[in-house]
Amino acid sequence: MTSRRADVESPRSWLFAPGHNERLLDKVFDAGADAAILDLEDSVPDSLKDAARRLVTEAINGRPCWVRVNRPRTDTCEHDIEALGGLVSGLRVPKVESVDDVAWVAARAPGILLDCTIESARGVMAVNEIAASDACTRLSFGNLDLATDLGAEAGDLELLYARSALVIASRAAAKPPPSDGVFTDLVDDGGLRHQAEAARRLGFFGKSALHPRQVPIINEVFTTPPERIDWAMRVLQAFEASGGAATRLPNGEFVDLPVAEQARKILRTAR
Repeated sequence: MTSRRADVESPRSWLFAPGHNERLLDKVFDAGADAAILDLEDSVPDSLKDAARRLVTEAINGRPCWVRVNRPRTDTCEHDIEALGGLVSGLRVPKVESVDDVAWVAARAPGILLDCTIESARGVMAVNEIAASDACTRLSFGNLDLATDLGAEAGDLELLYARSALVIASRAAAKPPPSDGVFTDLVDDGGLRHQAEAARRLGFFGKSALHPRQVPIINEVFTTPPERIDWAMRVLQAFEASGGAATRLPNGEFVDLPVAEQARKILRTAR
């Protein structure tokens, strides 16, 4: 099985489009998101699953995108993979709760990138093993389903443990940082920005969007600002000039190896 690399591209924004909505499927590719996700799962009624597969197949038309399939180890998911597996950049796999779930999808979609969504208590408890699986390319966070499963609110504090678990599991498995879940209030720009900034501070990179108007804010939050890039360059210049010894910037800021590594990571992310 092909190993998924830790340096795989990390989109800032992932924009969903319901697979049964022909109008939105056409618009999702031009909305400015780094990645389009054509959805066959929660947004599509059971009675329209077959029609959604057909519309999604037509909408892809050679364009790069991800498809969110239905829950692994179900006939519906198997039909999704049979219809679309060879046409997509990757599959977002919902409600992943075990390594067996990942293996089941990977066996039916060999060589395809798998974004494994953690959105249940069982998924959180198994996240280290899921992230470590060669078949798992990256993790994403399903905040709404997890909150429902736990009987909790979907706020930053209430789901902090689970969010941190995804970040730590991703890093320990040398996978990209996980992407954050959706923000459901489509007119609350301040709330969206607050949640995205909190996710980035915690170690997430990227966030899912439900509407094109959310995309510019998400892209801005997950774009490294020029002043941060300038700081990283000054740190590395000072560290290299010192021959790798601990030193200080002209403003008195202390610089040693961990600070230099942080600066290198900032520049890698900016690129």
